[in-house]
Amino acid sequence: MSKQSGQVLKARRAARGFSLLEMLVVLAIMGILATLVAPRLFNQVDRSKITAAKAQARSIKTSLDAMRLDLGRYPTAEEGLALLVSPPADPTLRGSWLGPYLDGDLPNDPWGQPYRYEPPRRDDAGFALKPRVFTYGADDEEGGVGLDADIEA
Repeated sequence: MSKQSGQVLKARRAARGFSLLEMLVVLAIMGILATLVAPRLFNQVDRSKITAAKAQARSIKTSLDAMRLDLGRYPTAEEGLALLVSPPADPTLRGSWLGPYLDGDLPNDPWGQPYRYEPPRRDDAGFALKPRVFTYGADDEEGGVGLDADIEA
């Protein structure tokens, strides 16, 4: 065998690529890694949605408190959170409204649903409670656990 034909054989072996067995081993390793890493990664994404929902609800509640200082009251159930970005229909309140109290439009929760609002009510002893700003979570239904739990500021 000549020196030149030996070099040709080496070049052919090098250009051949991976065998089927080598490819299967690599795919198996990738599959194992994916099954170990993916649940932790998705769990972290879910936790970040809950954290974002709490932060947004807290921000909306702070905006409601600022609006209350100007208007002297929180929005009614009919006015809802829209009063944070649009002036009231009542001309006597319109002069006191110094909004908008949120930048842009009302945000949706991380699952794409609007935040819910309950105006302040009185407790059993007659003390006024703060308004509620909340979301029903991923399932958009009252109650639930984990991602489906209700989230409130």
